[in-house]
Amino acid sequence: MRVVSLVPSATETLLDLGVRPVACTRFCEQPGIPTVGGTKNPEVAAIVDLAPDLVVINDEENRREDAEALSAAGVALHAWSPRTVAAVGPGVVALAGMVGVDVPAAFASAAWAAWLDQVAPNRVARPVVAFVWRRPWMTLGADTYAASVLAYLGLAVVAAGDADARYPTVTLAAVRAEAPELAILPSEPYPFAARHVGEVARALPGVAVRLVDGRDLLWGGSRTPNALTRLRATLT
Repeated sequence: MRVVSLVPSATETLLDLGVRPVACTRFCEQPGIPTVGGTKNPEVAAIVDLAPDLVVINDEENRREDAEALSAAGVALHAWSPRTVAAVGPGVVALAGMVGVDVPAAFASAAWAAWLDQVAPNRVARPVVAFVWRRPWMTLGADTYAASVLAYLGLAVVAAGDADARYPTVTLAAVRAEAPELAILPSEPYPFAARHVGEVARALPGVAVRLVDGRDLLWGGSRTPNALTRLRATLT
């Protein structure tokens, strides 16, 4: 099949399924695959010209108007939007079905359920804050895939802003008042790096600060099992 992926985690998962997209976004980080813009500004006309059998989209990363334009042009769309770790297995199964390949054994229903039981924490969750942006400071809300990842590590994101927001804007003072035990700085979407650790540590005295690979925290898909292993080694 001719598949275009507008979702970095879906692009990676498609490759792991043995399907090489004919195009993806520049944020998919896949050298050698042609790009058709970014997740928020895909080149709709270029995608249509590729005559894809399927375009994979995400309701959070991609804009509704772009999806509607592709659909109006007669392009078939598949939504890839896992919001929890548990949803990754069924998501891989659905994607494999759409592109006509076998489901990897680890993601089949029974095996996935068994793995979820195996990795479920059996202790009280530690309060943590996970930043996703700076200027303004923004954090992970509870209703996000990344918060589900952290929950499987025995970590619970604190609400230092609007508790109903998926990515609330916060102040460092408000975060400090929630008394998290750990502050997490992922490498994306904001490129947190070593130079930011001191800034956060000074604002949150007594709170441990850890840098993590943002793909492991935020990209739900074929990388999820190994990502949890890597994050567990760093954060717990």
